[in-house]
Amino acid sequence: MILKTQRLIIRPWEESDAEDLYKYAKNPEIGPIAGWPVHTSVENSLEIIRNVLSVPETYAVCRKEDNRAIGSIGLHLNGSTDMTDRDDECELGYWIGKPFWGQGLIPEAAKELIRHGFEELHMTTIWCGYYDGNEKSKRVQEKLGFKYHHTCDDVDVPLMNEVRVGHTNYLTKEEWIKNKV
Repeated sequence: MILKTQRLIIRPWEESDAEDLYKYAKNPEIGPIAGWPVHTSVENSLEIIRNVLSVPETYAVCRKEDNRAIGSIGLHLNGSTDMTDRDDECELGYWIGKPFWGQGLIPEAAKELIRHGFEELHMTTIWCGYYDGNEKSKRVQEKLGFKYHHTCDDVDVPLMNEVRVGHTNYLTKEEWIKNKV
């Protein structure tokens, strides 16, 4: 499936995206705050495409002008998220390369993926979270209309061998419909 917005193409990851993925995922300001380690090489990024990003409902975020991957976004379905055990709920996850911060690209991509989740996947609730200190992710969730649900003081972050404070938010289909412009 390929989704499009005004400025973006949201498409499945391809092995040929490994160099672009590495270009952005090697930045220590990207992965660690989201709970995953920096990428160490193009080969490492290729392995991540093959073993992590090539799952249903996970997409490369690409600019329309060149279709090059600049970030990632996905809906983690039941079985691949610890936020819900329901088949009609999922978790939204996202990141974007630092050169593209502050341009509204992730909110733009997320709006389309949320629409897809509610209208085409028939979700009733989409969950989203961020770790303490990740103000950019918090702000994205606020822009998208997510509401605060709870904070957990001892969230295991296995890829980073850490325990962090995690904040969990949610968006229901009813709220999404009510607030659509």
